[in-house]
Amino acid sequence: MKVKIRKGDTVEVISGRLEDKGKRGEVINVLLDDRRVVVQGVNIRTKHQRQVQTQAGRNMNPGRIQFEGPVDISNVMLVCPKCQEPTRVSVQRDDQGAHRVCKNCEAAID
Repeated sequence: MKVKIRKGDTVEVISGRLEDKGKRGEVINVLLDDRRVVVQGVNIRTKHQRQVQTQAGRNMNPGRIQFEGPVDISNVMLVCPKCQEPTRVSVQRDDQGAHRVCKNCEAAID
């Protein structure tokens, strides 16, 4: 399935939890099957990890591990690198292929 947000893009959270709304971050991972993205510094989750012995004979450290959880792709909006505003994205095709374009300032994103 085609999505207009890719790994490495800067996005802004436009809806969801109050503490995450308005935050900007870089896309770490795009989960195409679930239509979700993992954004750096957004949707922080805490996992309580107990001490586990690995196959190599080492122990995995216990404690609380914090990590970014996935966010639905409809709750984030791409930030244009030129105008620094959250924007919708259009796709324009030419001889070289398809390019993403900002709807506000019409600058090429790729």
